[in-house]
Amino acid sequence: MSKTIFEHSSPSRKGVTLPKREIDTPLPTLIPETMLRTKKVRLPEVSELDVMRHYISLSHKNHFIEKGLYPLGSCTMKYNPKLNETLVRHSSFTTLHPFQPEETMQGSLELMYELQNDLAEISGMKGVTLQPSAGAQGEFTGIKIIAAYHKAKGNNHKDTIIIPDSAHGTNPASCSLVGYKTVELASNKEGRCDIAKLRELVNENTAGIMITNPSTLGLFETQIEEIAEIIHSVDALMYMDGANLNALLGIVQPGKIGFDLMHFNLHKTFATPHGGGGPGSGPVAVNEKLLPFLPVPIVTKDECGYHLSYENEATSIGKVHSFYGNFAVLIRAYIYIKMLGAEGLRRVSENAILNANYLMKILGDYYHIEHQENCMHEFVMDGTRQKKEYGITTLDIAKRLLDKGFHSPTIYFPLIIPEAMMVEPTETECLESLDAFAKAMIEIAEECKENPELVKEAPLTTPVKRVDDVRAVKVLEPIFPLPN
Repeated sequence: MSKTIFEHSSPSRKGVTLPKREIDTPLPTLIPETMLRTKKVRLPEVSELDVMRHYISLSHKNHFIEKGLYPLGSCTMKYNPKLNETLVRHSSFTTLHPFQPEETMQGSLELMYELQNDLAEISGMKGVTLQPSAGAQGEFTGIKIIAAYHKAKGNNHKDTIIIPDSAHGTNPASCSLVGYKTVELASNKEGRCDIAKLRELVNENTAGIMITNPSTLGLFETQIEEIAEIIHSVDALMYMDGANLNALLGIVQPGKIGFDLMHFNLHKTFATPHGGGGPGSGPVAVNEKLLPFLPVPIVTKDECGYHLSYENEATSIGKVHSFYGNFAVLIRAYIYIKMLGAEGLRRVSENAILNANYLMKILGDYYHIEHQENCMHEFVMDGTRQKKEYGITTLDIAKRLLDKGFHSPTIYFPLIIPEAMMVEPTETECLESLDAFAKAMIEIAEECKENPELVKEAPLTTPVKRVDDVRAVKVLEPIFPLPN
């Protein structure tokens, strides 16, 4: 456990010298007596170097992509170019205010306009809103658009959205928020949507289907055009959760294979730092028949320049975010797309797919893999073999991996795979990095046989050891109690 900043304190040590007070009036005259301290405030007495070393030490106890591989399946924790961070901090962006007149922010509006067009091209759709502030809000926005479409057509009987059992957990929540009921579509033995069961579920009350493609199993839905035909036959809509778009860039355009709308996770696919609750961005792309329902404003262009257009306000679902979206995230995604270009974006997906298959082939000898065909950008292995033979759970394996210097994969998701470990190496990891991760996982598999108690007690080298989950729920105690 790191020392607190108070434990670094030494009497009379200073980190900063404040300027002398230039106000002659005594402080008690300026500040009401009821707001004055009766006791001297107790602050740590530390030098600037003490403070810097303290916080640098704390930061190194965390895990981050610059420190090591972050194979968090379905979240695409890739390396983020630092050039993007430098550019986004330019004063031309940081001093903008959303209430400025349009003519004073033409460059930023041009950036947003081009990003809308680039995302439309990548997705094979006709229009894009940049407003949603994260993937989950993108889902909410998309389902609101579906609801607006059906309302406009008088389809008031449509009250159900179909969701595969391999979907992200936010999908049913987004549907419920809009007022839809959800019904689960089971996967077949190949890990894809069961077409026979889909035909049984689809009826006149079906408003749409939400499909993550590739799925959370890392598999491409090869029957997607047949699914689209079934859904469209009852005037329902095809929604694609774009969280796994890192596998499709430059290879597949969702709008060209049957999808009517989708959301992007700019903070995943297009390399913006994320985690810890933000920042995020979840633009939504739609086909031509859904354009009237997009949130307002949309950035448009004419002979006079770029504008924030409210032209479709009468049919729009309205705003879903204050102002126009998380602008700094939009800038980063714009830079990433422009620097790579169409060919570079395709290579992103090709390398991500190659890296995932490389790891899957190596680790398949040591961990059970339910679906062993070539995967897309991620794959799911599991710890059922280790649990059955040695009483070791996936959680134990994940904790032991921390001792090896790696962040754990996503565990226990998707729920349809017992003891799941979902691994996504991304395209930014080199061969040496993949081999090091594979070596660590193989070492753990051997430890499960030879020294299972070691794995069950992990982590052994981290600042915080195995947490008592039961006590954590029942007892609230400060982690770093302050001195008296």
